[in-house]
Amino acid sequence: MLIKSDIQKISEAQTEIIISSDTGYLREKFPAITPATRHAFILTGIRRCGKSTLLYQLMNKKYPGVFFLNFDDPRLYGFENNDFQRLDEVIRESGKKILFFDELQGIRGWERYIRQKLDENYKIVITGSNSTLLSKELGTRLTGRYLSKELFPFSYSEFTGYKSLAPGDNSMSAYMQKGGFPEYLKNDNPEILSTLFDDILIRDIVVRYGIRDIKNLQRLALYLISNTGKPVTGSKLKQSIGIAATSTIMEYFSYLESAYLFYFVPRFSYSVRSQLINPRKVYAADAGLISINSSSFSNDWGRKLENIIFNHLRGYTKEIYYFLEKNECDFIVRPRGKRPVAIQVCHTLDRDNLERELNGLYAALRLLKINEGIIVTFNQKDKYTSNKLKAKVIPAYEFLEKPFSL
Repeated sequence: MLIKSDIQKISEAQTEIIISSDTGYLREKFPAITPATRHAFILTGIRRCGKSTLLYQLMNKKYPGVFFLNFDDPRLYGFENNDFQRLDEVIRESGKKILFFDELQGIRGWERYIRQKLDENYKIVITGSNSTLLSKELGTRLTGRYLSKELFPFSYSEFTGYKSLAPGDNSMSAYMQKGGFPEYLKNDNPEILSTLFDDILIRDIVVRYGIRDIKNLQRLALYLISNTGKPVTGSKLKQSIGIAATSTIMEYFSYLESAYLFYFVPRFSYSVRSQLINPRKVYAADAGLISINSSSFSNDWGRKLENIIFNHLRGYTKEIYYFLEKNECDFIVRPRGKRPVAIQVCHTLDRDNLERELNGLYAALRLLKINEGIIVTFNQKDKYTSNKLKAKVIPAYEFLEKPFSL
């Protein structure tokens, strides 16, 4: 339980720090964050990807004079459900009609309170580090009353802008190694990403879901970060990780995805059942996380490039699959109601792998009944044609510099 005057002082102190600080590199999603009357705007994404900084940018450049409160503040750790009444009094006395709440999802009963403030015609922006912010909690209290955006670590174009680098081989190599977490790029301290990896596991998963078997969760996460781009199944992993039940592995998969640490991509099929029973490919949230936390002693540039392309696609849609029959194609992007796109990723095309990469892409094109696909490479550019099927080979830096058109 808190005192009303303390809530007011904490909000004022937090706001003062923001107003007087450098809000950093302006994110590409900045123009899209617009509070709406009667709809809460919810900004989610992995911890430390820049959600709070984006709020600060909005406060300094677009919405001066908002009421701000960051709940991930040690002084607010005692905040309870009945403290919302005290918060309400502070907000009313401030006279402000736009509310920015950072990391609100840890407070029990927050959905009911937000609904109340929407009914009172407040405009609200909320951030959170867990995708369940957009599922269970909102399903009952805020149905139809929220808009949402996901924020990711710096994209390649944001990385080159932040680092003042030109698109090309050098900046692409740097991005593959460093990734896009702003704090790491600013300080270049590997401990930032190793600590972040542990923080996500403990704070966003262990604490939130009451997990007791912390060691096996950490062992599973280490395996996944070391095997990005590979298919995984709960039944095969449970023995090597030391977890007794497949169902437990699948629960952990769900928690890891909810915290935005990993994504699990299904195999493409027109059968939903087939998508459910086949192995899923795992991808990590950021290339830098892989570089710092992987237990693999080899730099698999091909899989790291594939992971980067996945994250680029994931910034535009959730409808991403891999194709595997006789041949394999890395990505099929198939948003509802739009033309599907087949994408193959290969760090370097050469005589040994050219036929395999083309055959995988062509097989996907035939299944999708489209005639052109893309092969993304590190720096090669070319075109291939076979029986009216076309493969456009483009460098990764060119593919990543442009918005993905679906």
